[in-house]
Amino acid sequence: MSSESAVRICSLLPDVLSTYSDGGNVTVLAQRLRWRNIPVEIHTAPFDGEPPADCDLYVLGGGEDAAQVLAAEWLRGHPALRAAMSERATTFAVCAGLQLLGRWMADVAGHRHEGAGLLDLTTRRGRRRAVGEVVTWCALPDVAALTGFENHRGVTTLGPGTSPLGRVLHGTGNGTPGRGEGVLTDRVIGTYLHGPVLARNPALADAVLGRVVGRPLAPLELPDQAAVRADRLDRPRRRGFFPAR
Repeated sequence: MSSESAVRICSLLPDVLSTYSDGGNVTVLAQRLRWRNIPVEIHTAPFDGEPPADCDLYVLGGGEDAAQVLAAEWLRGHPALRAAMSERATTFAVCAGLQLLGRWMADVAGHRHEGAGLLDLTTRRGRRRAVGEVVTWCALPDVAALTGFENHRGVTTLGPGTSPLGRVLHGTGNGTPGRGEGVLTDRVIGTYLHGPVLARNPALADAVLGRVVGRPLAPLELPDQAAVRADRLDRPRRRGFFPAR
């Protein structure tokens, strides 16, 4: 995008995918741009609407199994949007939004449902549900620890050449050997963390936005924000989950 143009953010299927206040991620992204005097436009693509294919950033939230399958079918039915997400734009996806971008997801009966095919990953059902607070060490530069809340039964396996967003220090994450959490590609940042995750992890929000604007963003720390993060990270720090520096 040019320096003069507004960042165009699109909330995909907020009427289908938006559990645990995941829609708040769009609010956080937009506000952090405004605080930097970067113009922003917010667009919404509901299930019964035609999604814009010219946005810079697409955001997906979480949802139940039926909503996830419906959303994957919807994405496959909009080839221009899928092309934009795979070739040009940045996508931020949470939980079910992450899973449905893969090759397939399995339901409680073990039946596989086709995903949108934008990511080389698959998701099957785990033996038990992962519920609770998560701490991961993010692979993105200058982001460090991430905190969030997970509530899922998915076990997500990444294909060759596809990397996790972070390494689990506490919690379940993707649920596969190696303790990975989420996914990180040149076009997609995905995570199992709710919260909304970008409100709890402003450095991750800025890393997402840095990809969109084409440059790292200067830190934008607010006093209350620092206090909340210190509180969220205090317990896992005292329990020794953080790696030695």
